[in-house]
Amino acid sequence: MKDADELALAALLGSRFPVIVVETPEEARALHLAERVANLQETALYAWSVTGGLRRVNGRDATAGTAALPDALRHILTTPAAGLYALLDPQPFLEDPVCRRFVREIAMGHTRCARTLVLVGARIELPPEIQRMSASFALALPAAADIRRIFREEIELWIAQHDGRKPAGDPEAAETLVQHLVGMYQDDARRLIRQALRADGRVTWDDVAVALRQKHHALESGGALQLQTDIEKFSAVGGQVRIKRWLDRRREAFVGDAASLGLDVPRGILLLGVQGGGKSLAAKAIAGGWGLPLLRLDFGALYNKYHGETERNLRAALETAGAMAPCVLWMDEVEKGLASGGDGDGGVSRRVLATLLTWMSERRSRVFMVATANDISALPPELLRKGRFDEIFFVDLPSEEVRRQIFAIHLAKRRRDPARFDLAALASASGGFSGAEIEQAIVASLYEAHALSQELATDLVLAEIRGTKPLSVVRSEEVAALREWAAERTVLAD
Repeated sequence: MKDADELALAALLGSRFPVIVVETPEEARALHLAERVANLQETALYAWSVTGGLRRVNGRDATAGTAALPDALRHILTTPAAGLYALLDPQPFLEDPVCRRFVREIAMGHTRCARTLVLVGARIELPPEIQRMSASFALALPAAADIRRIFREEIELWIAQHDGRKPAGDPEAAETLVQHLVGMYQDDARRLIRQALRADGRVTWDDVAVALRQKHHALESGGALQLQTDIEKFSAVGGQVRIKRWLDRRREAFVGDAASLGLDVPRGILLLGVQGGGKSLAAKAIAGGWGLPLLRLDFGALYNKYHGETERNLRAALETAGAMAPCVLWMDEVEKGLASGGDGDGGVSRRVLATLLTWMSERRSRVFMVATANDISALPPELLRKGRFDEIFFVDLPSEEVRRQIFAIHLAKRRRDPARFDLAALASASGGFSGAEIEQAIVASLYEAHALSQELATDLVLAEIRGTKPLSVVRSEEVAALREWAAERTVLAD
């Protein structure tokens, strides 16, 4: 039975394109595919490399004097033998005008003699005169079923090498590893599975973390997309009851198979609110609670002084996020990267916004977008249009009960027993404080306790609270305006 790659390549050859470009690091896989298609079509397959020259792949005949690409191309042009000619890593030689001319002449004679050049390499950039005669072909990345097959093969190999002993580990971690290896090249996925098994004969959550780091490194997008390792659980987030409930209702549809449930895949949320209110913490908790990698888009690293490069960087980052799927994509303080500043920046922000909006509307990969913003006035209205996000939540300053939870969370995080503190008094005294300001009050009071050589107590935290002017006081007008805007346009987090 023919697979999808065989059918696609055969269809492309049937379209009589004289030059086919295959950009892939999986050279052996591409060559094997070309050999299968050539055998099915009963045609010859030749391969050229700078080390081996031109040789007949499915006949094993070597052609002397063809180590240099111009000599190999001259032989192809002057010897009217129909077939596929795979040129391996030809990129460095395509700048040679002699090579370029030979390629053009072979392509122009394609109708008289069916010779198809297949250019294989990790990166192929054709000159314009050749590009118009060419077509691109991409090897399909493995789906979950392919990764599971590779997993079984590696387990069988491991068992054979260990006297029939089966590897151990966490089945849930193994399935999560499979899901995260989807979208990687087969060779890379196999190596990571082999690494997990060979380390200790177990597949654990540590192996999942290693695979995620390796996958992100392999897909590196110039530093604009960072893999965040400091993710949290929802237990570390005080309040935000409606957000937690909303996310809990959608977890199965995103992490599992939404189609089989008759549901749409959740696409993302916008978290608007006061600085320090816990929006970033919520983004980290979504990734941690759903067991997904968290990618943070750094708008500062996107921008480039050269025309078109910023949009190119954004597209590369979004493609990387798609390859990392399923994942959470976090755009922190999105208003700073997409501020509607007219054409003062040469129109870059407008083009970046257009690129992002196109991706948001057309993406099919399981990338859950979490955008956070502090200044609603700086956000372009196009981003807030209904349908861009599944929901817009407003994260207000915490209520007294939520402040009590936040004190307990941060005290426990610093190995202090919350039961030893008067949480009610702390919550009452900290009206108008954000979660970040509560955390800072605890941090500062710990330093004070250390200086006084005593244990942290309620009175030290209270003293720190009373000596602090929260943002809600210092910038009260801005906070009030934000609350007024959000009242009729967003869903309250609590």
